Amino acid sequence: MAKKEDQANGVEGEVTSQGDAPEFGMMVHKQYIKDFSFENPNSPETLGGGQTQPKMEANINMQAISLDKEKNLYEVVMHVNVTSQRESKVLFHVELQYGLVASVQGAVPEEHHHPLLLIEGPKMAFPFVRQILANTIQAGGYPPLLLNPVNFEELYKKQYLSQQQEQAAGNA
Repeated sequence: MAKKEDQANGVEGEVTSQGDAPEFGMMVHKQYIKDFSFENPNSPETLGGGQTQPKMEANINMQAISLDKEKNLYEVVMHVNVTSQRESKVLFHVELQYGLVASVQGAVPEEHHHPLLLIEGPKMAFPFVRQILANTIQAGGYPPLLLNPVNFEELYKKQYLSQQQEQAAGNA
């Protein structure tokens, strides 16, 4: 394969036989809902308008699991929990586990697999997760929740690099 450089973006990758799609180290083979729950415990009384603004809490975690070491095949799962409360009443609670089966392509060193999968995988999955949540919450009788874009690189640094530092400090 020949190399191709995108002059406008400074991006370099392998050119496929079609000559237009560079390979960037990861290929998604499948996407799916792994687990999903929507709870609307205090409806219909919480569905009425003219009430105070609810408090919203959203949490996102990610994990990657090796499925086949020889083929560099992994499952990447994004866990999303959203809870909306007004005073002490829960309006709704959503839990979604959204999975990808992906392989690491090319000459990506093994120590870079984890960050590649847990930064780029969720970037690819996030628009689908956002749409599932918005549609479900709207079907539950509330305005759709449109999650703001997430910086998965920063989230990765916070979640995994701090864990590594804690483990290193514990071993010292």
